[in-house]
Amino acid sequence: MLMHINILPGIKDALVGVTQTSFFHQQKGATAASISSPLLVIINHLQNWIENNQPFSFCLINLTKEVRNMAEVQLPTYDIIIFGASGFTGKYVVREALKFLDSPNSPLKTLALAGRNTSKLSQTLKWAATSHPTVPLLIADTSDPSSLRRMASQAKLVLDCVGPFRLYGEPVVAACVEAGCDYLDISGEPEFMERMEAVYHEKAVEKGSLVISACGFDSIPAEIGLMFNSRQWVSPAAPNRVEAYLSLESDKKIAGNFGTFESAVLGVANADKLAELRRSRPKRARPTIPGPPPPKGSTIEHQKQIGLWAVKLPSADATVVRRTLSILTENPNGLEGVNEDPKHAEKRSSFWSTIKPAHFGVKIATKNLLGMIGIIATGISIGLLGSFSFGRWLLLKFPSFFSFGGFRKQGPTEEEVASASFKMWFIGHGFSDANLASQATSKPDKEIITRVMGPEIGYLTTPITLIQCALILLKQRQDLPKGGVFPPGIIFGPTDLQDRLQENGISFDLISKTDINNVST
Repeated sequence: MLMHINILPGIKDALVGVTQTSFFHQQKGATAASISSPLLVIINHLQNWIENNQPFSFCLINLTKEVRNMAEVQLPTYDIIIFGASGFTGKYVVREALKFLDSPNSPLKTLALAGRNTSKLSQTLKWAATSHPTVPLLIADTSDPSSLRRMASQAKLVLDCVGPFRLYGEPVVAACVEAGCDYLDISGEPEFMERMEAVYHEKAVEKGSLVISACGFDSIPAEIGLMFNSRQWVSPAAPNRVEAYLSLESDKKIAGNFGTFESAVLGVANADKLAELRRSRPKRARPTIPGPPPPKGSTIEHQKQIGLWAVKLPSADATVVRRTLSILTENPNGLEGVNEDPKHAEKRSSFWSTIKPAHFGVKIATKNLLGMIGIIATGISIGLLGSFSFGRWLLLKFPSFFSFGGFRKQGPTEEEVASASFKMWFIGHGFSDANLASQATSKPDKEIITRVMGPEIGYLTTPITLIQCALILLKQRQDLPKGGVFPPGIIFGPTDLQDRLQENGISFDLISKTDINNVST
């Protein structure tokens, strides 16, 4: 009968929260009395209203206050809530997180999954878990702000796996900032990331909410990989430019996630908005880089040292790296932690003193020139058709056709994922002595090549990088800034993230140091 009462929105929100709490207690084996207590509160208030002939509005006000208070008291808090856990990437993030749930030396003691459909969440948990852990399932939807606020109020940290973030990300960020909980995502969308910084940075600082995008393959390998290359340039040597060459490898033909393709299409559609946003913002600080700007070079490049053909990749990596270097220029010792351990502060300052800024770009690479044709054709299709609505409809309706098999709506199979890997080569050119760079005729005389390698990028590497960032945030929260919207490099650079990634299947290797004029490795 209560279902037919027109309950005020405040009561409705609180009741849903209490219902989730009751579901949690049922899983944990609570008594019938504790589960039914929210319902008894409602019944008692309605009974008083009837017996005492009180105005119904008075009854509603008191009921709202009491049920809200009960929800606030009874709702459990979780170390991590994975939002979008039943999605293509989300389920792999769940599987990776479960490896560290309540394991020795892990700060992850409690975990919950959130999404629109508890049945799909339950299926995800069964797929991902080797045992039968007690992991609560919460209802949250980007179209229902109250559900997001409730989710954020129950989390120390939300991991957002729901993209495209340009469409679905902001309500989650807003809820996390308002609740003062931390937020990480796997976005590779520059317009979304920079807009979140513009809109929410000050409030995030005030509320104590760390908001960090690009914690997946975009852009952890690029950020940490560039820093690894930079640390090989021992003073007085300094880099001028570092180019990253991304090579995707697989024993089987593997199709990318449709969400990634959709994000690329929407990126083209919203390019003007990104340019407008940047014009409206204060200009970022630019780091001092020794030597002249690098030449543009040819459209298609043959890198003989690594045996690859390459073309420029319009990814988020270069943008994210520039944001990190800009913040570092304004804060040469990095960002202070909210209650930082003195040893960590010393380590942080020492780490950043070894990082030397450089011009940075990313290129997609293949082993033969023929492989470039499909990449270039896909880029042309997205560039031409993505600029108008009917073209976007065609791209999103037939992704496999317009990407020449590179993307499909159903995503790759588990066998395809297991067979894939990546190599990201960082080729740095610079000066054996940074003082030489000021000479008018000087040219880079030193080359340093490093490499980052790991498993398939979207479903294996992305969960690894995201979960390791999350574990660091849980374990070292006091050593990190109070709050704000930041790129990942400036936050996780001076932590042990690189070591953690190496322990979990992502390697960092020094390949060569070469004197360009007198070749010796």
